[in-house]
Amino acid sequence: MERLLLITTLLAVALIAIVIVSLRRAHIRVEYSVSWLAAAVILLVLAQVPNVLRWIAVWAGIQDPPTVLLFLVTGVFLVVFYRFSVIISHLRDANIALAQRVAILEFRLENVEDGRS
Repeated sequence: MERLLLITTLLAVALIAIVIVSLRRAHIRVEYSVSWLAAAVILLVLAQVPNVLRWIAVWAGIQDPPTVLLFLVTGVFLVVFYRFSVIISHLRDANIALAQRVAILEFRLENVEDGRS
């Protein structure tokens, strides 16, 4: 289990580093980086405090703490992916509304130009 926790720690630190570098280079916006940083910190805490994993395993009736780690990591990332799905849906709706507004403005502009000619 120690090897799994070490690998999980390294992956969490790598994720934090990647997000920070991407943030500094403006590849990712701050509001989106928070979700990834929170997920990486949760992953890091779970990897560094194995007693929490053992306690959750006992509480959930799971005999193997690495299984709990896998379950929790999957849950955390599903929450992050769900949040991004909501954001993408909102952006799609906003794009449709914006395209409709542009079409209305183009129509009005054409009518104004036709009236002047």
